[in-house]
Amino acid sequence: MEFFRYTRTFDFMGKSKIAITLSILMVLASYGILLTKGLNYGIDFAGGTVVQVQYTKKAPIEKMREALKGDKLFDNASISEFGTPDEVVIRMKTSSASVTQDIGDVTRQVLKGTGDFKVRRVDIVGPTVGAELKEKGIMSLFLAVLGILVYVAFRFEWRFAVASIVALIHDVSIALGMVALFGIDVNLDVLAGILTILGYSLNDTIIVFDRIREGVTKNRTMDLKEIINESVTRTLARTTLTSLTTFFVVFTLFMFGGEIIHPFAFTLLVGVIVGTYSSIFVASPILLWFGFDVKNYHNKLAEKSKREAEKQRMRDQFESGVV
Repeated sequence: MEFFRYTRTFDFMGKSKIAITLSILMVLASYGILLTKGLNYGIDFAGGTVVQVQYTKKAPIEKMREALKGDKLFDNASISEFGTPDEVVIRMKTSSASVTQDIGDVTRQVLKGTGDFKVRRVDIVGPTVGAELKEKGIMSLFLAVLGILVYVAFRFEWRFAVASIVALIHDVSIALGMVALFGIDVNLDVLAGILTILGYSLNDTIIVFDRIREGVTKNRTMDLKEIINESVTRTLARTTLTSLTTFFVVFTLFMFGGEIIHPFAFTLLVGVIVGTYSSIFVASPILLWFGFDVKNYHNKLAEKSKREAEKQRMRDQFESGVV
């Protein structure tokens, strides 16, 4: 299936200044939201207790609040709908009492007069475990970025590696900004979404870089800007099809997957859009700004080929007994 026939080359780099300006504004806005509003850490990272309750009818949230006031265990507890009006979650900070008691039984006793209901889920994470999960989550992100940097530098060149890392930081920054803006609870599922964004965005970027490297290898005289425009144009059909199919799947999960998968789907939804954009308008222009030289690249290839030929000649002489 071919949506875009390769009949003309689009001038993507001609719009790079506008795109980069937009990206800088979005990243700065994301950092501003993160600094002012901050991330809303869920129980996985902050520690706490979540009790999911389902009623046979619409949940009487006001009655529940009044009932919970009578027990110190539920001090400062928050109650919110969970997907449907008959289902709610009660969130509260972890205390020593909540660890030693059966929260499900306590909840049933406290909410006894509010209607017919059942406790569907009780999750408890201590503050020490939450802090450890947060630390390991940050470490996993750092190691993933470091591994990507080494991989791309080894496969391409250091300029490609730096460009890909800048694009990934751009994507993650905007995704986290949107998570903070909409007050999404940052749990392990959001972390999984961020790591998925890293993989998805890198895959898109590597495909574009492969085409750029192929174009640089074939064209010794063509300007790098023209090579990038041609390379991005050649990957446009593949990028569009992949991004649209991924977007529709993730959007379906976001709309109909339920509250449990909502944070992951939301994070990935933002990541798919931003990752597709960054592979074209962020990663590629950085190669121009870093002064990637086509002629110098060909000289390096020629030197590499000469060294390989010399090694092969010496190997042939050794195998034939000629010193």
